[in-house]
Amino acid sequence: MIIDAHCHVWPDQIAAKVLAARPASLDPVHDGTLDGLRATMAAAGIAHAMVLGVANVARTVPRTNEWIGAVDRSIFTPFGTVHPDLPPDVNVRSLLDNGIRGVKLHPLFQDLSLDEPRVIELLHALAGAGVVVITHAGAGGSGEANDRGSPAALRAALDAVPALRLIACHFGGYHRLSEAEQLVVGSRAFLETSWPPRLADLDRERTRSLIRRHGADRVIFGSDWPMADPAAEIAAVRDLGLDPAETEAILGGTLSGILGLST
Repeated sequence: MIIDAHCHVWPDQIAAKVLAARPASLDPVHDGTLDGLRATMAAAGIAHAMVLGVANVARTVPRTNEWIGAVDRSIFTPFGTVHPDLPPDVNVRSLLDNGIRGVKLHPLFQDLSLDEPRVIELLHALAGAGVVVITHAGAGGSGEANDRGSPAALRAALDAVPALRLIACHFGGYHRLSEAEQLVVGSRAFLETSWPPRLADLDRERTRSLIRRHGADRVIFGSDWPMADPAAEIAAVRDLGLDPAETEAILGGTLSGILGLST
């Protein structure tokens, strides 16, 4: 069963507006709606997807979690949102009240640094509640924003919160892969494979070596839909030259266990 760990979705009425404001250097290839994602999954042979909601400001946390928590659980697992401007217990309650057991952090858009004290406090609360965290890692913005989710900040958060179950997007360092190879590869984080617009842009040998150093059973497929095409990303994973068991673990075997899904 193929599972996509990284799919951003928005309500139909705002999806186009949100995507229009994305970085000009990274153009979406799909529409960001739930119906659009269903169609993409069917075409790519994806059985299940983690759908991610991100509130850029604290006041939109409740309604974002209400919306993402109402998705069809037979095909989607919702990962909701939190914000460090809210008390940790308020963030956790917003998730649990909507039946959400996972959360997406985005240092670039939420103006948070993974290693700052208020975020560490929040991560402790999430870990204590059994909430899985997936976070953007690496660059993607400019200047100071690129340091908020740096591999060093990510590693500091992992070290500070030993109970945290964390999925690090983009192999732990989007456009900062050398740092990620030094600081994150080999850690207890799960690494996610997206590298928009194309995973195939990375050197195959380097990617294969990174995966084997970290352990293929701790690497998880994600496309970063709608910014990349899942079918092409699946093909890129299959083209890495890994053993069939390694490829199967990456494309869904490991994540099915984390999410409690039947294979």
